[in-house]
This record gives sequence, C-alpha cells and structure tokens, in this order.
Amino acid sequence: MAPHYQDSSITIHKIKCGPYDNNAYLLVCPQTNESIVIDTPKDPGALISAAKATDVKAILITHNHFDHIEGFEEVASALGSPTAIGEQDASALPTTPSFVLKDGDEVKAGTITLKALFTPGHTAGSTCLLVGNKLFTGDTLFPGGPGKTRAPENLQQIIGSITSKLLTLGDDVSIYPGHGDDGDMKTSKEEYAAFAAKDHPSDLCGDVLWLG
Repeated sequence: MAPHYQDSSITIHKIKCGPYDNNAYLLVCPQTNESIVIDTPKDPGALISAAKATDVKAILITHNHFDHIEGFEEVASALGSPTAIGEQDASALPTTPSFVLKDGDEVKAGTITLKALFTPGHTAGSTCLLVGNKLFTGDTLFPGGPGKTRAPENLQQIIGSITSKLLTLGDDVSIYPGHGDDGDMKTSKEEYAAFAAKDHPSDLCGDVLWLG
C-alpha cells in the first residue's frame, strides 16, 4: 500500500472504509515499524492487512458514532492491541477500552508521540489527535466547517473546542478528518474568521459551513 504521506519521522496510511466515506488511519514510525490505528469503520479488511505488517501499539477511536466503530471488534480481535477512546464516549464501545483518552494524554509508537486534545461538541467525548503538525480531527473539524451538531448548544460547544484547542495551532498543521479530503489549518482559520464576523440565528446547528 502506497503511503498517503511520508517523511523521515512518520508514515501515514489513509484507508477508506465502509459506506460512509470513513477514513481510518495507520500511523507508522519508520525507525521501529511501531504504529497507531485511528478509528475502526465498517469493512476494515484493508486497514487490518496494513496494520498487521506493523507492530500496533494502540487502537484509538476519535468518537463513538457507529460509523467509526462498526469494525471495532474485528480490528481489535485481529490486532490484539490496547484500545482507547475519550472517557465520555467509552460506554458505546462493544467492549471496555484498555484505557481512556483525556486531554493532554500522550500515546507513543516508536518515535511517534501522539497527543490527545479533548474537543467535545460532535459527541461528549470527541477527541482529536495531534502528531507533530498532523491533526486527526475525527468529526470535529472538516475542511469548510465543524462536524454536525444536534442542538445549538452543541454547536457552541464544538466551536469553543475548535477555537480553543485547534485554531490555536500553527498554520502549517495539516488536517486529517474522519471523512473526505484533507485540509489545512491556515485555511480553516481564514474560513472561521469569516464565519465569526457574521451574525447567525440563535438556533443554528446541524451541518454548518463556515462560508455558508
């Protein structure tokens, strides 16, 4: 499998899974071949095959919506690696995770150090994962806008998470979301600034676009 991204410090495999354009990711340390899996969508065969060629140190779940965990049992069983998810989302997993992710926690695989950023709003336990200048956002932030929210209060919460935890990162940060194409932080900052400069209905929620 050709890498989605590769440099001297990390190899990133971006693997499409299931019927909802889900992205699963395999992060591999080039020096040690140790790795981290991010998310376990339906039909994870290609993900499992790629991961089995590495030494998987952890299977991390960005949030507990079904399309990100439909393949959880299959992946966990095939790889036998420790599993983790944000504490507030843990009850939705079919089995108890090996540990829970809290804000600022670090997970290591070889020379890779991944940092958990607690970003509630899409779900109560949504967690983004930062490795250097690579940010894995689950369904918290996409190119063009935030993840879907079910109530205005959730939209305000996700915007608070994005502005306090994500938009404070450098312009050079690449965004790898749970669905669709990659993005970049510089563009996200510019688009959010345009959104914030406008008035919006008090009941705004759902699928929101920064430039909508």
